[in-house]
Amino acid sequence: MEDQLEPSSGDSQSHAVIVDIPSLAKSLEQELTRHRRLLGGSTPCTPTIGMVGKLTRNVDPQEYDPHHVSIGPYHRKRSPNVGRYNDKLASLDAILAAATPGSKTKTVEVYLAELATDEDRARSYYANTFDDMTSCEFLRMLLLDACFLLNWLVKGGGNQQEIDAVLRDVLFLVENQIPYFVVDKVHKLTSSGAADIIVVPAWETMAGHLSQRILQKQQYTMATIKPPAAEPGNLLDLVHMHFLEPTTTRAISVTSSPTGQQQPVGRWRTAMEYHISGVNLKGRPVGAGSTEASSILDVKLDSGSGGTLVVPRLRIDADTGRILRNLVALEQQNPDVGSHVTAYCIFMSQIACTASDVELLSRRGVIVHLLGNHGEVATFFSDLCKGVLFDPDDADRNYLRATCQELDKWYRSRRRRWIALLWHKYLANPWLAIGVMAAALGLISTLVQTLYTALSYYRSAQ
Repeated sequence: MEDQLEPSSGDSQSHAVIVDIPSLAKSLEQELTRHRRLLGGSTPCTPTIGMVGKLTRNVDPQEYDPHHVSIGPYHRKRSPNVGRYNDKLASLDAILAAATPGSKTKTVEVYLAELATDEDRARSYYANTFDDMTSCEFLRMLLLDACFLLNWLVKGGGNQQEIDAVLRDVLFLVENQIPYFVVDKVHKLTSSGAADIIVVPAWETMAGHLSQRILQKQQYTMATIKPPAAEPGNLLDLVHMHFLEPTTTRAISVTSSPTGQQQPVGRWRTAMEYHISGVNLKGRPVGAGSTEASSILDVKLDSGSGGTLVVPRLRIDADTGRILRNLVALEQQNPDVGSHVTAYCIFMSQIACTASDVELLSRRGVIVHLLGNHGEVATFFSDLCKGVLFDPDDADRNYLRATCQELDKWYRSRRRRWIALLWHKYLANPWLAIGVMAAALGLISTLVQTLYTALSYYRSAQ
């Protein structure tokens, strides 16, 4: 039955609109049924794998797109070179060969049947349900991509430069992911036989490459990778867990006043502003030693030696933006995973937003970069958090909130600012310092001489 909506008599330009209510209701009911089926009566799987928002992506789209291999549904229609279909088929063949010695029943059909039981669960990890993909297409993609990840992470291929490029695509990109449980399921099916290709747990295989080839090599974190407390949602989530592990086990803040007495945080000052106000800035190497930072997130204040902001050393190269931007995107899409990386990136984007800031931070060992000049680094930091939503006053989301508040007290201290002004204006130059000291000594000598003369006169008068 159709409902007809007639135009009002006063609207001569309107046309009759026919709405097929039953068809519309049926379509919406089908969407609800599919939605309930995907959720399985529970909350959506997290972390969700979603597309980066346009406002953020438009700052630098290349940081979010795969350049060597596409994984998952979002980039499946990119060029054949990025799809690497033949390489994925070869990986499937290698996985089957690895499983065959222990069980001759490990066929493609067995793998697909196992994945089919969790198709709805796998789809629920994505913000998009991909209704344009049939079950056959979706399961084919999951199996081929999982085999490629396992085979590549164990055996690699090509030269070291190509291996690192592929690892960056499969580990760092928020859109270029499949659910971790899919990779783990294929791994368990394969390793249940006598296999030479896969001999360690899936997370350990991936974590080894993550630690040795990327995170420790670039000195992002030096923590030893441990079995995750909870199953990662995907490989980027595993990277995120490794970033957080050292910072969530020990405090990175200072004691602050009760919540009711705290002032709004606002923004961080620039490095030059802190420097001019007398706040010391010091870089701290990332390493396994007791005096070294455990990761780049390990920012802290040292109230000794006049007050120092200690920042872990950050090495900036062509890949730094990619990993930080995608970790921030992961946190933006999934608030439950925390916001430590976002808080850190906000901090760095505000203290290092000019070439002068970067030059100062480079001299103090906070930044080591391989870019053309300090201005390029400042532009990188200025663009790092564009389009990012973050409330610096939310203590649960901003692990650096107390640090920022205490640092602002130092910045506003008049005594500290006067001492800093005296030092920067007169004592930083050794010749000026000598002149000031000579003038001070002359003044003291004059005062002593005047006092001695006055005392002598007073005694003679008596």
